[in-house]
Amino acid sequence: MLGKLFRGFINYLIRGILVVVPLAGAVFLIVWIFASIDSALNLTEHFLQDEKGHPLYIPGIGILTVILILVLAGVIFTNFVTDPIKVWINHQIKRIPLLNTLYTSIKDFTEAFVGDAKKFNEPVLVTVNEFGLKKIGFLTQHDLKSLGLEDEVMVYFPYSYSFAGQVVIISADKVKKLNMSPTDAMKLVVSGGVSGIEHS
Repeated sequence: MLGKLFRGFINYLIRGILVVVPLAGAVFLIVWIFASIDSALNLTEHFLQDEKGHPLYIPGIGILTVILILVLAGVIFTNFVTDPIKVWINHQIKRIPLLNTLYTSIKDFTEAFVGDAKKFNEPVLVTVNEFGLKKIGFLTQHDLKSLGLEDEVMVYFPYSYSFAGQVVIISADKVKKLNMSPTDAMKLVVSGGVSGIEHS
């Protein structure tokens, strides 16, 4: 009787973990990211004080500041900044070596996810050795003729349980397009292969 109760307890405990841990982990990461941004960019502590003279922190002001800055920048650069000015700004940035490297890398990475020319939208399967070992990646460059590489393509391989990854150049005939969405492909790789495939 006690053994049956114990097995039932363990069974419900495991089921509870499977339900609560992923949800709690996702919520925690979202809250942590927002709280970190909000705390770092919350300007009320520098201007407002409570009745005892202590800095006054108003939750949400930092996030609101970020959103307003992004929207304002979008409005200005869309409606008021002309193409010659954009070219001039980019030219000035390129004159500063370190800033140019960081700015270009971050800009390209950001545009790969949210820009008009998204890069991580072609999941592929790549044969990486003579034993038939295959890796899932994302085709990011179709034409590398400017590098002197005919019939070669560039593929990005995300790491499991990480936002980091690896960029490789490989022969195009080793690359096969996957019949799955970019979101499912990314989930499949980042999760270590345990999610992203829908079973009927």
